[in-house]
Amino acid sequence: MANIEKIEIKAYSKQELADLYKIGVRSMSTWLKPFENGIGKRHGRYYNLKQVRYIFDKLGLPGD
Repeated sequence: MANIEKIEIKAYSKQELADLYKIGVRSMSTWLKPFENGIGKRHGRYYNLKQVRYIFDKLGLPGD
């Protein structure tokens, strides 16, 4: 049986998202590039809850 880790929906920085997906920040930027219009601008260093849900919807949950 797979060990299912809960992913918390909260504000994440690009670095934190990259860590969740176990990739580098530059790769994360490349993955997010096609969805920039849908994601919108970050507020400071962080993506807000709505943006994080959108990212997870487009990229799939980390670990899937």
